[in-house]
Amino acid sequence: MWGQIKKDIQAVFERDPAARSVLEVILCYSGFHAIILHRIAHRCHGRGLNLLARLISQFNRFLTGIEIHPGARLGDGVFIDHGMGVVIGETAEVGNNVTMYQGVTLGGTGKEKGKRHPTIGNNVVISTGAKVLGNITIGDNVKIGAGSVVLRDVPANCTVVGVPGKVVVRNGRKIADAEVSAIDLRHDELPDPMAEMLLCLQRQVMRLQQRIEELEAVRDEHVPAQYADGAQGRIHSS
Repeated sequence: MWGQIKKDIQAVFERDPAARSVLEVILCYSGFHAIILHRIAHRCHGRGLNLLARLISQFNRFLTGIEIHPGARLGDGVFIDHGMGVVIGETAEVGNNVTMYQGVTLGGTGKEKGKRHPTIGNNVVISTGAKVLGNITIGDNVKIGAGSVVLRDVPANCTVVGVPGKVVVRNGRKIADAEVSAIDLRHDELPDPMAEMLLCLQRQVMRLQQRIEELEAVRDEHVPAQYADGAQGRIHSS
């Protein structure tokens, strides 16, 4: 457990430029507090001390605003930034070097028993307000955009945005390489498929408008001659 705590502290320094000292992290970071209290609750849960584990979990929620069920499994180097409103369900499994921001939910979709919460791979970034629901698997090196709702499995090395979440491939290259230092935290620079679709629609409307103007110009060139021919025909007939 001490080894996990060291990795959790190291994760804060790697992913939060505001962290200045180990003492500051230990005393002032609610995400770090939530993870430490959860590790204690999880050990109690594993030893059958379910009531004590839930009491620690409730105290954790009261202290940090982060709710993690004692049964959830967290890997090494998990970093919850700010974290207010984060909810992690009982059967959720979180891999190593995962980053979560405030308002993230790893939840279920019904009252089914057994595995009903998501499994998160390594080096995953889950942005503010994102919801990952159900017994689904999120692959390694995935980045989930803010406010996204993910209801299906996501392959490794992908970016997910939207409601419901859609996988967007970024130029055919991986989001993160095998190096630990390559964890991509730029969750503010995500492609927006809805915006791209609207942009394509706007371009199509502009092309149609231009074509209509061209056809109207051709019509205006021929309409006077037609009117003149019709008028001459009426004169001759009279």
